[in-house]
Parts: sequence; C-alpha cells; structure tokens
Amino acid sequence: MNHADLVALIEDGVAERGGRWADLGSGEGNFTLALADLIGPGSHITAVDRDAGALRHVVRDRFPGVEIETEVGDFTRPLPIANLDGIVMANSLHFVRDKAPVLESVRKLLRPGGTLIVVEYGTDRGNPWVPHPFSYERWEKMAAQAGFVKTRLLRTIPSRHTGSMYAAASESPRPD
Repeated sequence: MNHADLVALIEDGVAERGGRWADLGSGEGNFTLALADLIGPGSHITAVDRDAGALRHVVRDRFPGVEIETEVGDFTRPLPIANLDGIVMANSLHFVRDKAPVLESVRKLLRPGGTLIVVEYGTDRGNPWVPHPFSYERWEKMAAQAGFVKTRLLRTIPSRHTGSMYAAASESPRPD
C-alpha cells in the first residue's frame, strides 16, 4: 500500500486536525506519516515500537509543523505518554495473545472522548506472521469489554494475505 492508501484507510477516524497522538507498534512509521498528513501542523505524534532500528527509519520532517518523536517501548507495558487525543494501532495488536489488559491500558492513555484507530486483518484465524488477528465483529466485542464506546467500521480493503483488512475507530468514554 502506498501513502495515499494508508491515509484513506484511517482518515474517517480522525475527526479534527491537531492534537496529541501516538502510533503504537509503529515500525518504520508508515501509519505515523499517514496520521501526520491527516492531523497537520501544530500536532504531536509519538511513534512507539520495541525495535529501535525500525524507529530510526521514521521520517520526522516530511510534514512541517508536525512534531514526530520516537519512543523505544513495548505497548504491552506502561508508557510515558498520557492524555492523548488519539492512538493508531495498525497491524500491531495481532501480535498480542491476551488483548484485554493491553486495551484497558491503551484506553487509559486517551483523554475522555479520545479515539483509538485499529487497523487489522479481517480474520480470526492466525498464521505464523499474523498470530492473533481479529475480525471487525470480534473487535466490536473486545472494544466494548475494554470500556470503549462508539465503535465503528471505517473502511475495508482487500488483502492478498487474509482476504481483507479493515480500519475501525472506538472512543474512550466521556464522563457523564
């Protein structure tokens, strides 16, 4: 997929420009750059990955006015970020077997009303490269169990590996 494809996949989950976001499991930053394109100048993105080598490839100066920082870290453990407007987890959560505690921690990183965008393969059947994927139907249930609200399917595209890939958005609840 090229940059325009990545932007199109997640754009309906980004309600407004600006703000503080994170890309958890960012790898070399392809979705970090798609997010930067969408949220624009005056925004801040923290790209988090366990692989310091991958983070060295994150392009930080492609979008003027967007501050992109990298953080070597494991999103299954506490991270030094909080009160985020949004989080992208693209093809990263399928490496985690027990997603419930991770999703609870991720929800706590968001401000009330903050958005979690998940990009995942549209299957519940794993393989050696994608060990623990989850369909959108399963994501709806997992998100609700983790305390997220307003879950919605953003887009589905074909995937030669598993048939389809989707993007979905869920929100951290606002206090009543």
